[in-house]
Amino acid sequence: MSFEVDRLVFTPDDVDLTQSPLRGSVAAETYTLGAFNPGFTRLPNGDLLMMVRVAEALRQPIVGDAIHAIRWDLDGTYHLDPHALSDADTQDPRKFMLREHHHKVMALTSLSWLLPVQLTPDGLAVRQVHYDKAIAPAATWQEYGVEDARISLIDGVYYMTTCSVSAERHSTTLYTSTDGLNYALQGIVLDHQNKDMLFFEGRIDGRFWALTRPLGDLYFAYPPNSPYRGGPSINLASSPDALHWKPYEGPGIRPRKGTTISARMGGGAQPVRTDAGWLVLYHGVESAGVVGIYRTFWALLDLEDPSRILRLEDQSALLEPAPELTKPIEHQMYLSDVVFTTGVIDAGDYYIVASGEADLACRITHIPKSRFA
Repeated sequence: MSFEVDRLVFTPDDVDLTQSPLRGSVAAETYTLGAFNPGFTRLPNGDLLMMVRVAEALRQPIVGDAIHAIRWDLDGTYHLDPHALSDADTQDPRKFMLREHHHKVMALTSLSWLLPVQLTPDGLAVRQVHYDKAIAPAATWQEYGVEDARISLIDGVYYMTTCSVSAERHSTTLYTSTDGLNYALQGIVLDHQNKDMLFFEGRIDGRFWALTRPLGDLYFAYPPNSPYRGGPSINLASSPDALHWKPYEGPGIRPRKGTTISARMGGGAQPVRTDAGWLVLYHGVESAGVVGIYRTFWALLDLEDPSRILRLEDQSALLEPAPELTKPIEHQMYLSDVVFTTGVIDAGDYYIVASGEADLACRITHIPKSRFA
């Protein structure tokens, strides 16, 4: 389905790397591999904010017989760590796998930091880029970067979850703000791989709720006659204080057989309250090519009991990858067939939806509320 307002609003060319947190530490040339997957919220003055993930990559990660990873250190500087090229699988421009390990071990040729980008109230024009408020690694468990912000405004406080990447752990971390621009790190809230933690934008019976998606290398099979397929699914958790989380013991949104969501699924935008239920925009992945085809789907959850799925749309996608949007910057593309929705804002008769397009740029779409009837 196409929408009247659907465009890229921020691309790699819009990032000024002279103001990057890496300047002063990394002498090697870097470039913006992607400016994508933005956390999304409305500021107190009515403007919108995208918290853009900037993946800053080494232009030449391979030097001689070594391939280099960018790593932040506790002294506040960034380092280039050499790894033996003979030990590395370098097929992916974002990372390399190290072969001589008992487990899957990788390092990154890019490092991600978060850039606040202020937009006009319709989300279609950049008002200001806040380099002075960028979020960069600040703890050892963020040594390989801070990724994929998701923002929920609850009772006047902005709660922003991120993925923090390190050799120590791959964890979910929380930042909070009272103005939507200046964020304070509250620490780790989930101590396992979990790529898509999203706070519901409002409490339920006094408690915080969130979508989660724990990851692993092994999943168990459903019975042959089950409608579900084994693999990553969207789970639920609740908390009294947004810091200490208990997983909900019932299942959440699971991949079903007979759909294009055959590879994996996970949360996308923060769940928002509607008269009909909690609106959840999530991603589903069809197996194809290197990473698959990412699309956006939607569901409605019960307002009082979010474990109750009132409606599940997993057959017809809400958003599809849009190669016509990335055509002007196709020379910068290293992936295709990816749209990853990361935020939604109520704008009256329509929703303003923010997505990452092709792991490269930020996409804004106006979707009429009638689409969810």
